[in-house]
Amino acid sequence: MNTLPLLSFTNATVKRGTAILFENISFSLKPGEHWAITGAGGSGKSAFLEIISGNLPVFNTELQHTLEIHVQQRKEKQSFFSWQQLIGHVTAKHSFRNLSNTTTFYYQQRFNASDSDDVETVEEYLHGFKQETASVTWTYARVMEKFNLLALKDKHLIKLSNGETKRLLLAAALMKNPLVLLLDDPFTGLDVQTRKELHQLLAEIAASGISIIMSTSPAEIPDVITHVAVLHKGTITTSVEKKQFKPDVVFLSTLPAFDKTELRSLISQSTQPAYNTIVHMQDVTICYDEKVILDQVNWQIKPGERWALTGPNGAGKSTLLSLINGDNPQAYANTITLFDRKRGSGESVWDIKKETGFVSPELFQYFPTDHLCVDVIESGFYDTMGLFRKSLPANALLALRWMKLLGIETAAQQLFKNTSTSTQRLCLLIRALIKNPALLILDEPCQGLDIQQQEYFKQVINEVCNNSNVSVIYVSHYQEQLPDCMDRVLKLQKGRAVIGEAM
Repeated sequence: MNTLPLLSFTNATVKRGTAILFENISFSLKPGEHWAITGAGGSGKSAFLEIISGNLPVFNTELQHTLEIHVQQRKEKQSFFSWQQLIGHVTAKHSFRNLSNTTTFYYQQRFNASDSDDVETVEEYLHGFKQETASVTWTYARVMEKFNLLALKDKHLIKLSNGETKRLLLAAALMKNPLVLLLDDPFTGLDVQTRKELHQLLAEIAASGISIIMSTSPAEIPDVITHVAVLHKGTITTSVEKKQFKPDVVFLSTLPAFDKTELRSLISQSTQPAYNTIVHMQDVTICYDEKVILDQVNWQIKPGERWALTGPNGAGKSTLLSLINGDNPQAYANTITLFDRKRGSGESVWDIKKETGFVSPELFQYFPTDHLCVDVIESGFYDTMGLFRKSLPANALLALRWMKLLGIETAAQQLFKNTSTSTQRLCLLIRALIKNPALLILDEPCQGLDIQQQEYFKQVINEVCNNSNVSVIYVSHYQEQLPDCMDRVLKLQKGRAVIGEAM
């Protein structure tokens, strides 16, 4: 059996710009091995996968690999073929572009019919991936079936849910028929059933001869994994076979002691207006391309109510939230009241947004990254995608106080794009909280956070609810991520709504 590693590096230093991400780090992937890379939030899991994909250069060493043998074989048919093409990489963010190939998507595009038409369908997107031979294992037909994409083949990419997008990106990576598959936190954003199916699919992928390296929580390591590496502060602290791995060797995030007094002070900086009704929907129906997304939904949210919004991927949750957050023009064709005002009665989108704090996977996907973290948070006062006015010292100070409360104040003057995924997500969470809104819409807010960060954030939300009359809509596919204050449920199933109480 060939024991030469597929790829390896020894005592490597890795930088992003001038910042050192890893120093004296070593790793080796041998044929037949499948690795889970785990660690606390901010430990460098995503960046580690970027090294292997060739997107981050290594210093003081070389990325060694035996993939070149396969490169030479394929160069007989394709002159410009590199080892990077033998690696499939599913990242936390997609890079979809419009059909004109001149621009990437923007946040509200999925809700604007004319703009969403300038987008490939699932079928068109997958047909864009060239297969090297006719006898490949992962064909178009196979990925369509295995990833339940047949029903989505005519759906435009921009209209896919977060979970549907994940399935598509994994299908596309497999159509390259890579030798190595990199998966960045692949279970995030998937409903319970889809997560179960992915566990089974990973075993099938491994059986097809593809080596898997994935970043994941220490509590969600698939059976197919053979080895586990633990990252901490830019180094691998543990590297063992999976059967020897114990989750308690993972270093937890360093978080400050929870300061209830400071939190109460922060949420008392502004007073919430008094409303009789936060949200009232009557027989709301939304259709795209003759497909019904929401079907006669009735929902009323009163001040101080805390709702868990549940349902499988593609059930219509994001569309429902877009009607409340002022992002969907179809709100005007329906009977919807927000903050005591009927939509279409002369209110502006900004009137709605000023009363709402919002975070979602889509906001994370499309938020501009060339801003300082403190400015990203301050932009929450103005509901803009970045700070496009002079910073106000009082608002910047509040942003810094919130950052300190959540343990990320050292990132204040760093560019958003140069920080870890967990820090970026925490910045967007603070952006939603900072103006003490009447309504908090938290769509999968714990994505990218480790277990300790999730528990800390739940404490924050519980304390906010205990000390204010804020209304909350909270979306999560993980029951354990729901704060205790969530006591009402709206479940969506194929666009229909079922209302319940007490989680």
